[in-house]
Amino acid sequence: MSASVADEQAVKPAAEETYDASKLGKLEGLEAVRKKPGMYIGGTDERALHHCVSEVLDNSVDEHLAGHCSRIDVTIHVDGSISIRDNGRGIPVDIHPQYKIPGVEMVLTTLHSGGKYGQGGYKFSGGTHGVGAKCVNAVSEWFKVEVSRGGLVHHMEFSRGKTVKKLEVIGKAKGTGTLITFMPDPEIFKETTEFKAEIISQRLRELAFLNEGLEITFLDERKPNSAREVYYYKDGIEEFVKQLNKSKVPLHPKPISISRQARLETAEKEVEVHAQIVLQYNDSYTEQVLCYTNTIHNPDGGAHLSGFRTALTRSINQYARQNDLIKDKDPQITGDDVREGLTAVISIKHSDPKFESQTKVKLLSPEVEGIVSTITYEGLMTYFDANPSVAKKIIEKSLNAARAREAARKAREAVRKTAMTGGGLPGKLADCSDRDPANTELYIVEGDSAGGSAKQGRDRRFQAILPIRGKLINVEKARLDKVLQNAEIRTMITAVGTGIGDGEGEGAFNLEKLRYHKIIIMTDADVDGAHIRTLLLTFFYRQMPQLIKHGYVYIAQPPLYQITRKKRVEYVEDDAALNRILITLGTDEVRLRQLETQREFSQKQLSEILELLETLDKYARAIRRHGGDFAAYLEARDPKTLELPNHLVKVREGNQETVHYFVTEAQFAAFAEANPDLGLFGDDEPENGRENGAGGEGETRKAGPTRRATHVELHESKSVAELLARLTRKGLKIEHYAAQDQPLFELIEGEGEKETVKPLYSIAEILTAVKEVGRRGLQIKRFKGLGEMNPKELFETTMNPERRKLLRIDLTDAVEAEEMFTKLMGDEVEPRRQFIEDNALNVRNLDI
Repeated sequence: MSASVADEQAVKPAAEETYDASKLGKLEGLEAVRKKPGMYIGGTDERALHHCVSEVLDNSVDEHLAGHCSRIDVTIHVDGSISIRDNGRGIPVDIHPQYKIPGVEMVLTTLHSGGKYGQGGYKFSGGTHGVGAKCVNAVSEWFKVEVSRGGLVHHMEFSRGKTVKKLEVIGKAKGTGTLITFMPDPEIFKETTEFKAEIISQRLRELAFLNEGLEITFLDERKPNSAREVYYYKDGIEEFVKQLNKSKVPLHPKPISISRQARLETAEKEVEVHAQIVLQYNDSYTEQVLCYTNTIHNPDGGAHLSGFRTALTRSINQYARQNDLIKDKDPQITGDDVREGLTAVISIKHSDPKFESQTKVKLLSPEVEGIVSTITYEGLMTYFDANPSVAKKIIEKSLNAARAREAARKAREAVRKTAMTGGGLPGKLADCSDRDPANTELYIVEGDSAGGSAKQGRDRRFQAILPIRGKLINVEKARLDKVLQNAEIRTMITAVGTGIGDGEGEGAFNLEKLRYHKIIIMTDADVDGAHIRTLLLTFFYRQMPQLIKHGYVYIAQPPLYQITRKKRVEYVEDDAALNRILITLGTDEVRLRQLETQREFSQKQLSEILELLETLDKYARAIRRHGGDFAAYLEARDPKTLELPNHLVKVREGNQETVHYFVTEAQFAAFAEANPDLGLFGDDEPENGRENGAGGEGETRKAGPTRRATHVELHESKSVAELLARLTRKGLKIEHYAAQDQPLFELIEGEGEKETVKPLYSIAEILTAVKEVGRRGLQIKRFKGLGEMNPKELFETTMNPERRKLLRIDLTDAVEAEEMFTKLMGDEVEPRRQFIEDNALNVRNLDI
């Protein structure tokens, strides 16, 4: 009784709290996106970061689907921001009759607004939730939009979803289009804000394939001397499938193309569906089927994939039975068998698609499965009737796959029984003591010598070592039953524990049986080591792809160099790391004194200054690539606001070249109008708006040959301004970046009688001088093989979790991965020879 009274008294104060409307909250505007970004862009990781690019891109592609856009330009800028420009109609800039704000402001700041809600703006669209571009705006440190409509260029700026510059006219434009530039916000994307060029280029290539007649260009300004890539495919998806199969031998030279459209009533409304399916068989043993809805990649498939697979199996079995191509003794042909060696692209255009989430990884629209199944079945049966020789080849390949599947099942069971009866784990495996897979890691090491060092140096609690002797079988050229005859492969399968191959039964792949959550490939940095590493990656990619998909496969990164200076030893993996070490070594040896104030910076302060100068130097090189001078660029800043130039115009007249910098859009517009022969605005301008508004370099000419201009929009100005502000707070004057007549600083080495002093005449000289000091007396030792390191060295440099570097294998571009494995490891010699010729001059640190 006393206990219940006490409980009642304990809960009484909480019960008496008033719960009324004052306790309710509401997130205004785009605040909801910043509070819960996972709901809108799928998270805050690297995948979500690149999803932001897709959201903006999808709007431009929707303009193409509506028949209004033929070109898209994408540029990654030096500061890490990105621009997407199209020559579509341009986002409306007139005042919305109901909401009384410009259309462009409404679609970029108001959730669930846009032209994709049945108002007639778009028939098919990839962006259907009305949260795309405005979500990108919300998670961007800054976001700028330029709209070319009605002969005028309109400009607007935002910061973290809030308007900071209202819509204004900044110049003239010949054509129409939209340019969006944004910088990801590090407050949201804490993991990384760095765009990966390979991820973006893969998406752009896909879009060009899926939209015949659309030209897409891509430029990564972060790379010195980078060239603009152009993606344009006249034959669209057929060309896509041929590209996927270009390093393989096709069973039939021309892909099978099936295209239909359908209208049907759903419970909600009438929908229109266009389906295009293109497939081609090759001589490989793998399947590659890519699914798209309104040009959006659906990596998890969905209704269209299910419908296609069902119809493919049904049509091949039906045709084979009707034409007596299967005998009673032949095994039954399953779905896995008919998909061996298949390359296919399924592209659906749907007027009202339903996806699993905002990231659109899976199509859920149930009506699509039946439509695609019917279209595929009827199309294939018609094709087989007209092309019986191709049908016979496909059925023969499916039968061979069925026979190999039976052989592989028996071989898998044999591997499993051997493991069970032979004492379990292979004898050469040095296992760890911890049995929790989440804590353990398996090193697959090349050779017994390195394996011995690894076994001695490892931490036995959680690190297991498996030495691999000799070359593995190339799984790209063999079916699973042949692969399982290789002793080294069987050893690896047993050690990993998952089994291998699709299907069910004993020995089939089961991720839950994985014994280590880190499988680390550790090979020498020579040609043989690279070959073994490639063979291992091919094995995991082809036979255990789930390990790569879930991020369990890694490559160890042993250092390339050992650097010794006095008694200090450092291990260096690349030139960037060497640069950082030079700065660190130099900082330890010197002191920096500012002559004007006689202030001597501490070692920590000097280190922070050098880090800022190193980053600033990256932007200085970018300005020089554009044809400018960094010191002149800094001098051109606004004397009152200290805002840096946002535009650079290089004018060439004969042999003379002058460079002009403009802080504001108005200054640039005034210069353009005062110099009409340069064609910076107006009739000489390219069709899609202002020249180089996306940040790339190009030339415009007047009729005569004497005057020409290059215009570059300097998106890096915001980042440079932040760096300069931080340097100013540390006591450095920006006007001293350029060389002065009198010394500004002294770099002091040594003490007492051994003290030497070097005068420095500019801020820029500080970085160069410290690096020179750091480079003195360096001894560099190159590691060629893991066996050259003793067990302690190997552990400290390559295996110690606190110091090592691991490269996780991610499948960011399935198309490129498929092509690369086929090219390097397949039967066709010519693509491999061409690859070697094309890349021979790019090789670094080659050991033969």
